[in-house]
Amino acid sequence: MSRRRPAALLTAALLVVGLAGCSGKAQTAERATVPGTPSVSATPAPRATAGTAPRTRFAVGVRELELNRDGNRPLPVTIWYPAAGPAGGGPEREATAADGAFPVVMFSHGLDAEPDDYAILLTRWAAAGFVVAAPTFPHTSRGADGNVLDVLNQPADVSYALTRVLALNDRAGDPLRGRLATDRVAAAGHSAGGVTTIGLFTAGRDERLDAGVVLAGTALGVGTAFAGTAAPQLFVHGELDEVVDYAAGRAAYDAVPWPKAMLSLTRGDHGRALLTDGDALRVVSDTTVEFLRWSLYGDAAAKRRIATEATRGGLGTLDDHL
Repeated sequence: MSRRRPAALLTAALLVVGLAGCSGKAQTAERATVPGTPSVSATPAPRATAGTAPRTRFAVGVRELELNRDGNRPLPVTIWYPAAGPAGGGPEREATAADGAFPVVMFSHGLDAEPDDYAILLTRWAAAGFVVAAPTFPHTSRGADGNVLDVLNQPADVSYALTRVLALNDRAGDPLRGRLATDRVAAAGHSAGGVTTIGLFTAGRDERLDAGVVLAGTALGVGTAFAGTAAPQLFVHGELDEVVDYAAGRAAYDAVPWPKAMLSLTRGDHGRALLTDGDALRVVSDTTVEFLRWSLYGDAAAKRRIATEATRGGLGTLDDHL
């Protein structure tokens, strides 16, 4: 999405500065929508076909993919993936050809952050049988110029990176050749990355996406006109979020016309539960894994486990419309 949009869009986008708290500033975001965003009717059901997700943990490999969109938007991508090779001394096992192809999850980081900040969570997704690809955005990552309005360009960055990641499935000699389920893809993101993720299902709809996970996100600048084929959505938000107000995340969730659920962390703040290993991260990781198992593998048993994981230990509640 270009920043050369009507003034009304830019006015809404300016509210994204509330997300600067991704870098530690305690501010409150307000709800905003994009005027004129088209409304497209959704089909009544998600596209996932019935299947069974792996239940054992895989050893995890990490690699880097150097990308550049349009020659002026460098997008290095960190990829966590179920790895073929010796297991790392734990209960995990190596991935083999018998495991088939793995679904893909595109992850978007928050402002003044980078993919490695979320390594604990993303490693758990990969260990559960997903290939997780996380671009480092050129203007909103740590050490960049901090141009908040560039969040509006990030849905297109993710779509570009997704095309290049999926192409690895056919690249001769690549470790991921033949290992990607190119027809089973989700998008996920935290904070400004949550804005990016919502944008991929609204004004910047990428029809290759089958599901979304929005962590402490809001619809600032990208609107709430969810469009295209139905894609289940899982929202995760701390009720004590000091940066993106819980009500703003709830408003975006309420606008989703598809199967959806919202995990509310009763004592959760903006990001600690995603970045620091502990009980809250376990609730988030286990709930999101079961959601991805259902939405991308079509695993009906995983769908039934979502509520159990979301409420385990009394740390969260689940609004379930899946």
